[in-house]
Amino acid sequence: MAAVLQGLGAAAAVSSADLLSSKRTKLAWVKSMAERNGSVLVGRTNRRFCGGLNRRAANVVAAKAESPTSAAGSKQPGHEILLFEALREGLKEEMDLDPHVCVMGEDVGHYGGSYKVTKDLAKEYGDLRVLDTPIAENSFTGMGIGAAMTGLRPIVEGMNMGFLLLAFNQISNNCGMLHYTSGGQFTIPIVIRGPGGVGRQLGAEHSQRLESYFQSVPGLQMVACSTPYNAKGLMKAAIRSENPVILFEHVLLYNLKERIPDEEYVLSLEEAEMVRPGEHVTILTYSRMRYHVMQAAQTLVNKGYDPEIIDIRSLKPFDLYTIGNSVKKTHRVLIVEECMRTGGIGASLRAAIIENFWDYLDAPIMCLSSQDVPTPYAGTLEEWTVVQPAQIVTAVEQLCQP
Repeated sequence: MAAVLQGLGAAAAVSSADLLSSKRTKLAWVKSMAERNGSVLVGRTNRRFCGGLNRRAANVVAAKAESPTSAAGSKQPGHEILLFEALREGLKEEMDLDPHVCVMGEDVGHYGGSYKVTKDLAKEYGDLRVLDTPIAENSFTGMGIGAAMTGLRPIVEGMNMGFLLLAFNQISNNCGMLHYTSGGQFTIPIVIRGPGGVGRQLGAEHSQRLESYFQSVPGLQMVACSTPYNAKGLMKAAIRSENPVILFEHVLLYNLKERIPDEEYVLSLEEAEMVRPGEHVTILTYSRMRYHVMQAAQTLVNKGYDPEIIDIRSLKPFDLYTIGNSVKKTHRVLIVEECMRTGGIGASLRAAIIENFWDYLDAPIMCLSSQDVPTPYAGTLEEWTVVQPAQIVTAVEQLCQP
């Protein structure tokens, strides 16, 4: 292991002149991108994340304009790309910019990853920067955390997010806490990512939603991508962060296609996305459930309802600024998640809204979550365990009753 880390360090070594040139290059595109309409731009976060639910308004440099969904449908310059390709594009751009960025995990090298996110990266960057590991999640996750402590910026891929339960000790006791327990001597700029969620008959052990497991670990940031646009922007932001970030990707969204800008962009790790403005009810969701909500919204609009839909994206901390403004406008909240009901993201989000915006609520907060059962293998039973669009329509009708 020591030899591998030494090799990674050697591969990441650059001269001071190269680093200065790299910084100037980054400043140039930061200035140019700040002028582009319709994006949220952030620089590298040097401030440590200490948990909690308060919004870090200082991270936001440019205000949101139109949503990526609407931008994708207009005739604007850019290129169409699948979500897994957008993740790879963001990863490749950061590996080009910063030689300290490296990837490690099972089959991430010559095989290209279980969902081809790292395809061809080993050919371009070599076996030390794209490192194939044994089937030992606790070992290579710990190695990634150690690499981050020495100044590298590793991206650790879990072949399936459920497998990362084998590395829970490393993620909780080391990754999330070492900055604090070392008295600030170490930062852990690591990204832990991989596919998760309920797929197509993958069985209980391959349908895990680990958001609820990791949300209680101090020091971790968590984001969930849902479109090619935000997948690339969140990947780049996570790599640049000085904090350990867990990036949740849904196994059923990898082949989602969207047009994204040709120019470089970076999203905030702590900001929600306004998917659809509305007046009658606030629907908070993330990841795959975004599309179930949008499907339900078509029915709701035909029935005369005007839902406001927010993709919270940042699972920890919550963007209470965006969420709060919506609650103050609609006075009704529906949370839709694929996470389990007991101890899930929805439970934490509901508690945060009640604590901060109780006086603005005209009805109890409703939360639609997956049932507290192991995900069945049978397809029909699998569908019954997760929220469906018809349930969302019914919940909104109940919330909006006079």
